[in-house]
Amino acid sequence: MEAIYMKPKQQREKFRSNQYTGTTSGMCDNYLQANMIILPKEYAFEFLLFCLRNPRSCPIVDVLEEGVTQPRIADADIRTDLPKYRIYRKGKLEKEVVDITDEWRDDFVTFLIGCSFTFEKSLIGEGIGLLHQEQNRVVPMFKTTIPCEKAGRFEGNMVVSMRALKEDEIEKAVQITEKFETSHGGPVHIGHPEEIGIADIQKPDYGESVSFDENERTPVFWACGVTPQNVGLNVKPSIMIAHAPGHMLITDQLEEQ
Repeated sequence: MEAIYMKPKQQREKFRSNQYTGTTSGMCDNYLQANMIILPKEYAFEFLLFCLRNPRSCPIVDVLEEGVTQPRIADADIRTDLPKYRIYRKGKLEKEVVDITDEWRDDFVTFLIGCSFTFEKSLIGEGIGLLHQEQNRVVPMFKTTIPCEKAGRFEGNMVVSMRALKEDEIEKAVQITEKFETSHGGPVHIGHPEEIGIADIQKPDYGESVSFDENERTPVFWACGVTPQNVGLNVKPSIMIAHAPGHMLITDQLEEQ
């Protein structure tokens, strides 16, 4: 895919012009990707506290001041430069869009949260195959029974992303990903999805299912930046805007080495 080899700004320009609206997995090697949550100012402090209390799920990489649309970590406009967005109202998903300019308000506070896509190049570089990339699908993500620490009105359970790995790849994957502290770190659970409340590994709550032989590969789960969207559904703010799962902001900041 040609887009993989573009620099972040070039790739964001394709998002801005709606030339590409798919997943950002595998794009812009070596650059940090970020989940995004936008909330009215009245919710900002409580959400910031929630992130600080749950750094595994919500590793903050930037917070924009009220009404600001350009991050410090990217020469970008957060209203146009992600491939796809979700708009929630009062705890319900209203629609997916490719531009949020018409929804923008001066009291919005934007949070950018590290993403596990950032460490995928390092996994591939060590010979670890990623099925969602090979099958051209959005990484599967699941709601779990793992509780997050409450902060004000924000409470709920962790969402995890899943990558099915061969047995001899798991230890190496743990060692690699635990170094990426701003991108969720190492796995939170390995194998036995039912132990964390996942009933069917082929029916993700977000993203798309991947095909694999469960006798040959083990599901490995990482904390996921979609957790705030899941928790936000419980809070039911008047409006919450987020990236569509799997459709990140690609920043100009280099990943951890």
